[in-house]
Amino acid sequence: MNPLREELAAVAARLVVEDGLDYASAKRKALHQVLGPGARSDAQPDNDDVRAQVEQYLAVFHGDTHPRLLWRLRAAALALMREFEEFRPYVAGAVWNGTATEHSGLHLLLFCDDAKEVEIHCINRGIRYATSQAGHYAGRRSVERLEFLWPLAGEDGAPEQALEATLSLYPAKDERGVLVHGGHGARGAAPERGSLQALRNLVEAGPGR
Repeated sequence: MNPLREELAAVAARLVVEDGLDYASAKRKALHQVLGPGARSDAQPDNDDVRAQVEQYLAVFHGDTHPRLLWRLRAAALALMREFEEFRPYVAGAVWNGTATEHSGLHLLLFCDDAKEVEIHCINRGIRYATSQAGHYAGRRSVERLEFLWPLAGEDGAPEQALEATLSLYPAKDERGVLVHGGHGARGAAPERGSLQALRNLVEAGPGR
């Protein structure tokens, strides 16, 4: 990575961790901060560059607190997966890949033949949700997404705050490729999503895993 690209990735990473910006917004703001308003650069980092810098930033500046926070967020995600276990849930995003911060939400992918069944489940459980559209993990058509708040437990086990949770609803047949890296079959790379059992293993291992 050339020096400018590395600097932009590092600035973007700080904005992700400290300000809660998404990667696209953080990269735009980093370019503005480093090169000035309206600047363009071929050195713009990609998301993998920023993610690597986020991991480094968390290790250096939040190494004493991040493992515990990540574990608590993963425990909340596991509870969410158990709530929707009948719909074949997979966890994705920063909570799964280990770069979650206090600004991160929970993101699950669900697989079922009728998306309305998930909405009915929410209604029956008293979960108030909003609907939107999300991109398909494999770059196909968009899918329905449900958004609502989910509790994060404090150190005493009682609900401490509400996390933003999103459920992306996929046809059952699309589950086949969900554990392939990025949805495109990159060989040798870690999967971008995890099963309920995979997340349970991480939670049961405790903080720092």
